[in-house]
Amino acid sequence: MMLTRGANMRDNVSEQSISVLRRSLPLGYGDMLDEIGGIKEKYCEMEVTAIGESILGRKIPMLKIGRGKRKVLYVGAHHGMEWISSILLLAFTEDLLDSAKHSTCIGGVNAGYLLDTASVYVIPMLNPDGVEYSVNGIDAENPLRARVLKMNGGSEDLSRWQANARGVDLNHNYNAGFAEYKLIEREMGIIDGGPTRYSGQSPESEPEVAAVCSLIRAVDFSLLFALHSQGEEIFYKYGGDPTRTAYNMRAAQKIADMCGYSLSKPKGAAAYGGLADWAGGVMEVPSFTFECGKGENPLPATESREIYSRIRRALFSAPMMF
Repeated sequence: MMLTRGANMRDNVSEQSISVLRRSLPLGYGDMLDEIGGIKEKYCEMEVTAIGESILGRKIPMLKIGRGKRKVLYVGAHHGMEWISSILLLAFTEDLLDSAKHSTCIGGVNAGYLLDTASVYVIPMLNPDGVEYSVNGIDAENPLRARVLKMNGGSEDLSRWQANARGVDLNHNYNAGFAEYKLIEREMGIIDGGPTRYSGQSPESEPEVAAVCSLIRAVDFSLLFALHSQGEEIFYKYGGDPTRTAYNMRAAQKIADMCGYSLSKPKGAAAYGGLADWAGGVMEVPSFTFECGKGENPLPATESREIYSRIRRALFSAPMMF
């Protein structure tokens, strides 16, 4: 890892520079846009675009920083009630920009050098509609209201909603073991949309998944992180030649060790149709799923600082390994 002469070490999270970690309330879609606006005001070099729109027409922001040839993608909030992953990625973005500005090192990595050699892409909230359901419920004007409430057993408590606006679980909508998962769905009695587990009618049927897949096909990423909650585990996926796979497995273990997380393989339904399954197994991009934190979803916002402190070094260090 590159240490620039004269650079300062900063291994503690700065509360002053990362305001999102001070949140005590859940992070909704509007809150995320406000946080992005605040970061952009402080760091004009950050590019803000959108990869597409959700079912209900919400734009899906993507943040890009850095100038390097190696391209790294971080994706959060596939699942509505896992909005804490959006907090973690916004914290990482601001932390990286602030560290580069002040020539500091995180876990031995010089932030300025990282942004000179890599381009960092961050999608904080892939599923804005699902997050809004979980955080703020469903409003009376929503055209899908009656359908969603029926899928939710008639309850207006959507705090544990994982799917997108029309009941498709985005992390089962990728073309990786999709047909096999359909058999598992039937065994679980899932035949239509709902709060979780339904994979949709076909791979990439959902605009949120189609948008991120189009991005990955268009950009030659060298590494991908998908942040979820919870379990303090890291799942790893890569399809390719045996020599490269062996190296990537060793790197995966190092990344897990940095967090104090366990390196695991997803089991059962969780092993099919996810972003890391598709990007790693089909597109051959080394891909990691971070199951951040421990407890019962949705994890409280007040735990975000501690969780971020655990995974911070890995988020900074991993791009230097690939």
